[in-house]
Amino acid sequence: MAIITIDHNPTHEGLLDMQANIPFASPDGEELSLQLVKPQWASGGKGFPLVLFIQGSGWQKPNQFWEIPQLCLLAMRGYVIASVTHRSCFTAPAPAFLQDVKAALRFLKANAQRFDINKDRVCAWGTSSGGNTSLLLGLTADDPAFETGDHAGESTAVQAVVDCFGPASLVDMYDHQPSEVQHSDGNLLFALAGKDPSTCREKLALVDPAAYVRPGRQLPPFLLLHGDADDLVAYDQSEDFYHLLTENGHRADLVRVTGAPHEDTFWSRGLLEIIFAFIEKNL
Repeated sequence: MAIITIDHNPTHEGLLDMQANIPFASPDGEELSLQLVKPQWASGGKGFPLVLFIQGSGWQKPNQFWEIPQLCLLAMRGYVIASVTHRSCFTAPAPAFLQDVKAALRFLKANAQRFDINKDRVCAWGTSSGGNTSLLLGLTADDPAFETGDHAGESTAVQAVVDCFGPASLVDMYDHQPSEVQHSDGNLLFALAGKDPSTCREKLALVDPAAYVRPGRQLPPFLLLHGDADDLVAYDQSEDFYHLLTENGHRADLVRVTGAPHEDTFWSRGLLEIIFAFIEKNL
């Protein structure tokens, strides 16, 4: 056996802190909480960049812990990660999910000093329905239609967007569904739109990212990633949205993951490195 000597770590460099179930809003009396992973070492007054993560859930209640092990890899590089939640579309139809996530963002910005966050360096990152949400965060900064009174005055602008296999055109998805399932009780888009057949397309258009893309707007850069074997959200959703962004003069990159389904083998360390590099470049 050997005796090994190692110096102590007075700054806690390389170590992370997990803060669970931090309440950020109570819409309609339903308490919403977020999960936070942050460096234990201090930023030196600069504040760490923030990544707001929205797990896919079919616009129902997200499992906020699903990707935290992978998100910790990014936190180790000096980022604060907040995995957030929102109300289910079956109890609170659109735009409740977007209002809730924006409330989480305003809460974090209002508490930037408490969490050692630089509130001017924020990336929205989501998967599936959370990807749809992250796109909307990039496209609807400070839009009064989606703002609530929680921490009013804090901006909901973000500086970068990562969307993994998220629906980018809800109206297009709705229009291509068989008519017999368009208005069925278990249909997520029907629930999201408030279960009123007469206003379904109108309500979906309100939270349809494609509806907000036009030339001349100041938008953050977008990174779109999608598997071309996805049978839940068609790969074409991301490719069409990439062309919509770039043809209107906006910055976007698209990563096509060959043979990848929805979630599951879509993920790899190489793919995470592409996402991390995009975030590091733009924050």
